[in-house]
Amino acid sequence: MPVKIVLNKNAQQGSVPVKIYTDEIEPQALQQLKNIAQLPIVHSHVAAMPDVHLGKGATVGSVIPTVDAVIPSAVGVDIGCGMNAVRTSLHAHQLPDNLKALREAIEVKVPIGQGRHKMISARESACKLLAPGVDRLFEKHPGLLKRLHQPQKTWVTQMGTLGGGNHFIEICLDENNAVWVMLHSGSRGVGNAIGQHFIQLARKDMAGHIRNLPDKDLAYFSEGNHHLDDYIEAVSWAQEYARVNREEMMRLVLNCLKNFLPKFTLTSEVINCHHNYVMRERHFEQDIFITRKGAISAKKDQLGIIPGSMGAKSYIVRGRGIAESFHSCAHGAGRKMSRSAARQRFTRQDLEEQTRGVQCRKDKGVIDEIPAAYKDIDQVMDNQSDLVEVEHTLRQVICIKG
Repeated sequence: MPVKIVLNKNAQQGSVPVKIYTDEIEPQALQQLKNIAQLPIVHSHVAAMPDVHLGKGATVGSVIPTVDAVIPSAVGVDIGCGMNAVRTSLHAHQLPDNLKALREAIEVKVPIGQGRHKMISARESACKLLAPGVDRLFEKHPGLLKRLHQPQKTWVTQMGTLGGGNHFIEICLDENNAVWVMLHSGSRGVGNAIGQHFIQLARKDMAGHIRNLPDKDLAYFSEGNHHLDDYIEAVSWAQEYARVNREEMMRLVLNCLKNFLPKFTLTSEVINCHHNYVMRERHFEQDIFITRKGAISAKKDQLGIIPGSMGAKSYIVRGRGIAESFHSCAHGAGRKMSRSAARQRFTRQDLEEQTRGVQCRKDKGVIDEIPAAYKDIDQVMDNQSDLVEVEHTLRQVICIKG
């Protein structure tokens, strides 16, 4: 679809445009985007992906380019949240007729919700690589320790765990009935602690200027503030933790599959991408920070993952490298209804009907993740056909929610 350009006519001089890849956007989310566009640190324009919706701190589905500054609340507390997917040599006919036992076995191997591993040695090699970085963070920022229960152990025992909310593990089939494993998670408790710590520091640093901000959640660190360098170091570590966490979960899931399925191999398509992060990149002939809040990188020929809701299709895509979107695209279907509204509106029977054919929880604890609470993934994909091309279309047969 043509990009919709919104100009903030009542904003202060210097406000940049907002370029939106959908006509479906709630007024509150649009106002959030306008608020971001007023900040003097924003470069060129703000881009909003087709799955855009109201978020905490900043709009989910937004791509925010900033010059020599970063907004911690825009990155949020689930730092490095993203997707991991692999295609196996298995096909649908090799799966067991009853998938419940396989789902339950995966739930035992990979702790979900608030669960964590009891044995810290299981992921020792992965944690050993990350240990020096987190030790430096705890030394430089003792306030982080107060935000974590048993901080030195928490980040280790949560390695290779799913978490809650919309995080998931799925077994999927593509258009050729090949079996894929796909999962969604982030940096767990330690990433949350880092996010909250630096969000509060940014608000404290800007205490004298907070009235000049369109939203207190948009407090930022700018060049010359030592907290900016500290934050970039911390957020980079959390993003790496999130990436490794997904790899560890994937390893655990694949090992579990070996106990139920014929011998298999992995194809060359192994994808691990963030959709909640900040990176230094070059756009429009300038080196800037790019914050993708619910968006993935879609550089030319780069593979990415765009999941639908539980019960809907998901897509493996290849980026087209479009400059206007800052080489970005949507990260999923995007919510169209809050969790509380979904719980009030839908019943367990509704959940069972909308997830028919998928082996998953169908209890009231996951009603807020019902497919009807999300946007139509096909419409999202239509709206970003200029940004990505579809490589594979997936449908889940097992879905494990946190």
